[in-house]
Amino acid sequence: MPLTKITKVDRILVIDDDVELCSLVGEYLEPEGFQIEAVHDGNRGLDRALNGDHLLIVLDVMLPGMNGFDVLRRIRNTSRTPVLLLTARGEDVDRIVGLEIGADDYLPKPFNPRELVARIRAILRRTQAGEKSAERLEDQIPEVVQVGDIELDPATRIVRQNGKPIELTSVEFNLLHVLLREAGRVVTREHLVDAVLSRKFSPFDRSIDMHVSKVRKKLGDSDIGSDHIKTVRGVGYIFAHPRDHAKGPTAKAEEA
Repeated sequence: MPLTKITKVDRILVIDDDVELCSLVGEYLEPEGFQIEAVHDGNRGLDRALNGDHLLIVLDVMLPGMNGFDVLRRIRNTSRTPVLLLTARGEDVDRIVGLEIGADDYLPKPFNPRELVARIRAILRRTQAGEKSAERLEDQIPEVVQVGDIELDPATRIVRQNGKPIELTSVEFNLLHVLLREAGRVVTREHLVDAVLSRKFSPFDRSIDMHVSKVRKKLGDSDIGSDHIKTVRGVGYIFAHPRDHAKGPTAKAEEA
């Protein structure tokens, strides 16, 4: 059953030089209600990504003309269109670099087409949920969450550290929001994968750990000289500042 009624923006751009793969992707996505546009080299793919009206971009790392990393960097200079990166299986460095540049998720090749559909569904659920939240701002303004030197404003999706803005991707923002609202408590990897990546947890999928690592690096040390986000081995992560410093709804409820 289609996800949504087809509109002019329900188009997915696939940038991959494997013509057969692009055809296969189309066979699986078109019944879901999407229109597929396939481009087979990096330069042309970048042109279509910047000038087309696409709901999401599926981007291969290995491309003729311009590699996928360079295409992604150029896209992120001007666009927040969700990007699912296709990487070679076993190449962890490709996944890490892709996420650092701004990919919303990655999928190693070769992959099951059903897994591709599932990943796309998850990305679009996150994206569409963010858009719906923005539409409700006029009626209900989310409260700013502040823990120690970190302040997160859900309404404007801006994060500040000691008053200075921190640039985060959509996934990173959502991840930090979850951790801040649970400041002082351990958040399991399973919960983070479900809440942030909108998919079932797999112990072999290290995506959430890469996103946490990137957020931790961007925030740097806290005012007391230690990492903001602590790893609880075998369980998950914890935003280390005491909960009684929080200014968001969670902390207020506990104080009451």
